[in-house]
Amino acid sequence: MVMTSSTMLPLGSKIPSFRLPDPAGKMVSLDDFKNPSAYLVIFMCNHCPFVKHVKGELASLAREYVAKNVAVVGISANDAENFPEDGPAKMAEVAKAAGYAFPYLYDETQETAKAYRAACTPEFYLADKSQKLVYRGQMDSSRPGNSIPVTGGDLRKALDAVLGGRRPSGEQKPGIGCNIKWKPGNEPDYFKR
Repeated sequence: MVMTSSTMLPLGSKIPSFRLPDPAGKMVSLDDFKNPSAYLVIFMCNHCPFVKHVKGELASLAREYVAKNVAVVGISANDAENFPEDGPAKMAEVAKAAGYAFPYLYDETQETAKAYRAACTPEFYLADKSQKLVYRGQMDSSRPGNSIPVTGGDLRKALDAVLGGRRPSGEQKPGIGCNIKWKPGNEPDYFKR
């Protein structure tokens, strides 16, 4: 595990489009969501202790905001050949066990992760209904072992602001988690710090 922080894609950027399969092979894109109030794209995986730490609250938060017309998708971009626990078969098991009420997609080529400048898991990208990025960063300040409760507070404030027609605060803390497991030779330039 290499602890890594978000690259903090510039606010106001249009979130990159994608068309990725879920574990059953069903293709999903942002266009599949009809007139959502906001878009939440989460880079995540199965084995990361940071994702495991928040998965219960993540499942709860997603159910709550999907019911409020937010389009939520999770994306795993990890190299499943070297990290088979993060492959599609295990993704289906984890999604069911965790109660994820959102499509959990696999970015086999890692091109979607690169387009988002994703660096870690979990990493959150919130866009308004025009697909302009308004929040990127942490779910909250809880980390494995720091005794701070997992509440989703930072992400909830941002979601509530967007749903209320306001811009989230510009003071946003980067997400911290495990680095994305890039395929050999596929590590993007922005990640080679």
